[in-house]
Amino acid sequence: MDIVAHGLALMLAMGAAPVLYLLLGLSVASVAVSLERAAYFWRRSEDVEGLAHKLETHLASGDVEGARVSLRASSSSEARVVLAGLDRVDSGPRAVEQAISAAAAVQRLKLERGLAFLGTLGNNAPFLGLLGTVIGIIMAFDRLGHATGGAPTEVMSSIAEALVATAVGLAVAIPSIAAYNYFQRRIRGIAGNTQALAHIVLAWHESSEV
Repeated sequence: MDIVAHGLALMLAMGAAPVLYLLLGLSVASVAVSLERAAYFWRRSEDVEGLAHKLETHLASGDVEGARVSLRASSSSEARVVLAGLDRVDSGPRAVEQAISAAAAVQRLKLERGLAFLGTLGNNAPFLGLLGTVIGIIMAFDRLGHATGGAPTEVMSSIAEALVATAVGLAVAIPSIAAYNYFQRRIRGIAGNTQALAHIVLAWHESSEV
């Protein structure tokens, strides 16, 4: 009971401020991760249709090295995956598929870096805000229990602090979830583009063996 009493006293003394500071720090981290991911995806953006056309043109004329050069010139994740498969064309279709699958897994890990933080923060920031709200409500009842002439003002101040904690929690969670969903859509798009380019290589490889 002494531990509970001391814990309650400490919580009442500190209020919801620690929770608010924690949410503020997490919001800064969320913005930093989102900007880093946005820059990463922007640097690796590519005109996939143009790249596919170059790839088809080189492979149709039997210029495998030209196809490799075109892929190496691209900074996109799609090009890196397909290049790994094209480097294994001499080992057979199975080797090409395995190389593409392995490279795709590696690139996906790079693309998803930091997204777990955004997803976790988006899901849990409202609960941190709720914690601050609970603390503020407890403070309000405690001050109400020790009512004096100025108690109503102190009670309203505690309730306001509680509501602010809820609002801050939502303000941190919503952008994090939005950024997480946006980057996940980008990753799905990149995965689709990669499959399209990989099919070009596999189709050419099968036709060249006939």
